[in-house]
Amino acid sequence: MGGSKKINHVVETESGPWMSIEKQDIIPLARGDISSVNVSWKGDNLVLYKPEGIIALTRIKGKGKNASMAHQTLLLALESEDPEIREAGLKALPEVATQKSDELFDWLSVLLDDPETSVRQAASKCLSLSAPVFPSGVQVILQNELRSFNKGRMDAAWKGLNSLCETWPSVACDHIDTLLLEEDPMYRRKAAKLLRKLLFKGGSVTWDLISWALDDEDVEVRRNAAKTLPSLARKETRLATIFSERAIIDSDAKVRLSAVKAIQGMDKDSGRARELILQSASSKDLNIRRACIEMLPKLYSEEVLRGIATDLLKSETDTKLREELKEMTIDESLEGSESQKNKFLAPAPTVPKLDREVAEAHGIQLGLENLSPSSALDSAPKKPLTEEERIKQKNESLKEEAKKSNPLYRQVSQDEMMGYDDEDYFMDSDDEEF
Repeated sequence: MGGSKKINHVVETESGPWMSIEKQDIIPLARGDISSVNVSWKGDNLVLYKPEGIIALTRIKGKGKNASMAHQTLLLALESEDPEIREAGLKALPEVATQKSDELFDWLSVLLDDPETSVRQAASKCLSLSAPVFPSGVQVILQNELRSFNKGRMDAAWKGLNSLCETWPSVACDHIDTLLLEEDPMYRRKAAKLLRKLLFKGGSVTWDLISWALDDEDVEVRRNAAKTLPSLARKETRLATIFSERAIIDSDAKVRLSAVKAIQGMDKDSGRARELILQSASSKDLNIRRACIEMLPKLYSEEVLRGIATDLLKSETDTKLREELKEMTIDESLEGSESQKNKFLAPAPTVPKLDREVAEAHGIQLGLENLSPSSALDSAPKKPLTEEERIKQKNESLKEEAKKSNPLYRQVSQDEMMGYDDEDYFMDSDDEEF
């Protein structure tokens, strides 16, 4: 079962004074039944003639009698002997063709070789507008114009192919497929540039085109194809790994860098991606080595990284890279600074509650002693004292010292006054003195 594909590209229609022509006057003016009409456009009163009437055919929509008459009127304009009329007809062709396209593209093919330069230019522009909307109607015309020796005609055709990549990617892949087979590298280079637009729309056909372009003998073609790999790695990791493995050993540095960028975007747990980065860390290309060495800390643990860095130091010649590798070989827990070593220190285990209670019962203090409120206040910064406060403080300190010192006269007890000695008084007569 099949269905009609909805056209998702809007034909670019020029805006001009013909937009002000009354609809009932468009076909009579375009056919020459009336010579002119008066219109008001952006505040100006203008007189429009047959060429403006032909361009205004784009405003007639539908599939009724008016659409058929507009189509016939346009065919008459395209075969007119007046170059201005033919040029006006080409401007209206893409829009009128959305209603009815019979014979219109045959006339487009003829007018591309018109003797008048202005008509040929209008035909090239008409082709670029029609290509993304009518791929089958202009397929042969587009193939020829893409290879035109005239730069203006070729540029217009490539512009149409660029738009075709968005609306009909499968048809665009067919054109690029044939362009990659051209002997002239210019066509292959331009075709390889379009692969990025087809990456997620063209499907497996696009992947085949990328693979062929990566094997092209022209370095620019390979570069353009390699630029698709980083984006491909985010969607199709397996394919990107296969292509990157091939591109990373390419003779061109830019192709290899694109492969490294693709590997950077892959899943870091992928074993094959790790192998590619490890192999490329000893590449002859300095930029490749730098990019891969910078990725090593993200892929390996510190213990494994030290071993890898030690091996790479044996062959590395670049001064900056040697410094980076030396930093990777340092065990911060043993050879680092004091702050680095502290990061690896484990906190002391907590003392069980029962052990704490037993220790406190024996008068043993566990942990840090809490500062008393007075010591906390003493540690706070003090405000300088005035002269009067210093004298007052000194007098108070002298009074405190006087209280603590012994008195000049000691108070004597009654026993001492009577001459009794406690030990002699209570001694028995039979006891011996020692």
